Amino acid sequence: MKIKNKIILSSIVLILVLLIVVFISFIAGPVDIPFNKIISEGIDSFPIARLRLYRILLAIIVGMSLSVSGVIFQGILRNPLAEPYLLGVSSGAGFAAVLSLTLGLGGLTFGFELLPVVAFVGGFLTVVLVYNLARVGEKVPVQTLLLAGVVVGAVFSSLIMFLVSVSRMNQLHSIIWWLLGSLEVVDKNQLIAVSIITISGIVFSMLYTRELNILTLGDEPALNLGVNVNKIKKIFFLIGSLLAASVVAVCGIIGFVGLIIPHIMRLIVGPDHRILIPVSALSGAVFLVACDILARNLLAPAELPIGVITAFLGGPFFIFLLRKKRRIFF
Repeated sequence: MKIKNKIILSSIVLILVLLIVVFISFIAGPVDIPFNKIISEGIDSFPIARLRLYRILLAIIVGMSLSVSGVIFQGILRNPLAEPYLLGVSSGAGFAAVLSLTLGLGGLTFGFELLPVVAFVGGFLTVVLVYNLARVGEKVPVQTLLLAGVVVGAVFSSLIMFLVSVSRMNQLHSIIWWLLGSLEVVDKNQLIAVSIITISGIVFSMLYTRELNILTLGDEPALNLGVNVNKIKKIFFLIGSLLAASVVAVCGIIGFVGLIIPHIMRLIVGPDHRILIPVSALSGAVFLVACDILARNLLAPAELPIGVITAFLGGPFFIFLLRKKRRIFF
């Protein structure tokens, strides 16, 4: 089957599945949504329905963003266990957000919510730090980059635990809830902002899928085939980091999506990034909307943090990858 036909067929199937999951997510919950009345009277007449719709849209965007970020990092690092948070993005953003909450700055607004901005800046600065720590001259060795990301992430994680331990009791709920991830839409402008970053990141990554395919062969073969390895790595490193940082800034830490989805899709459609990136984006959207259904309904009317659901599903999958003996990647 030609790659174009494969992309079209896979996309149609996944879009249909996504529509089904979105419909279930919209009507399923502790509060019944009068679907017939919404159609006749409009969604603006039902605030709960509007909030649930925003939540579903955010789940779609976040699932797409984390999945594509996972594809990118697994590609440029040539590591089957890589995911968006391996390079310390989530820990850096988390530290900045928790510091803001601990200092009582989380609720401040200056025409916009301050907390997501602080988290995004923290995540981006962490990426810059990791990249410069790993750089050797003009080159950035994969092994050094991985080690720098793990070490920086561990340092920020320990700082987060320190801040949690010294925080006041009235701050702990907000801090823990944010660290475990939430799809609650606080500000519609945040949804718009993360949507723009996600769609732009996916489009830009699709422009360089040929180079990403070649990079998976190794740096030397890629150089011999005329690819500017350092430039392409910088581009994808930036795209993947921005995708992950924007999600953490809005939703907190939602792990394992960028690990699970790229692997499942790679086993189904193969390693060609021309098809792997779009199908991973759609599959990530389906996965996170489904996880949100579980988060809202398992203990209804109480709600589980979305990060708990993804970790519960992703943890065993991560162990499976570690224990699997045969090569499943490149």
